[in-house]
Amino acid sequence: MTDVPPLAEGYEISADPARVDAVRVHRWLSTDAYWALGRAREKHDRAMAGSLNFGVYDTASGEQVAYARVVTDLATFAWLCDVYVDPAVRGKGLGTALVAGVRDHLRPHGLRRLLLATHDAHGMYEKIGFEGLEKPERWMALFFDQLDQPDEPDELLKPDRSEESEGFEKSSDNTP
Repeated sequence: MTDVPPLAEGYEISADPARVDAVRVHRWLSTDAYWALGRAREKHDRAMAGSLNFGVYDTASGEQVAYARVVTDLATFAWLCDVYVDPAVRGKGLGTALVAGVRDHLRPHGLRRLLLATHDAHGMYEKIGFEGLEKPERWMALFFDQLDQPDEPDELLKPDRSEESEGFEKSSDNTP
């Protein structure tokens, strides 16, 4: 792991969820982040509510300029995701400093690992100490078909009305 330059002057990192500009973060992710294009606002809000949220803020204006989210049990495992830096302030090392700040925030909890996935930022994450999986063949993923996932959580609570659909007749002995 190489030394990470300090956060650029005029910026600060915070893990205070009350400071996160959820509207801005949703706009960044749903319109400009390849992994979250088109993400619904309600889904974004649920993701934030179930995560630790970190931001980088301009100290003069208080404006949020970067974001990162961590899904964790704060005991053994964490997943770093949704790392984003506003294009207007890229190139100042804010993303690197933010992820280093996240790492340092999580370190006292004694986690065994902090994982992430990236398409194009391997070099930046390596500066902070991330490396490729030693034995990737041990890892698996379960992908839910997004077509089967309702956009609204209330849909999960509604009764299944498929039997009432057109053309479905139910016999008197309760067998289709």
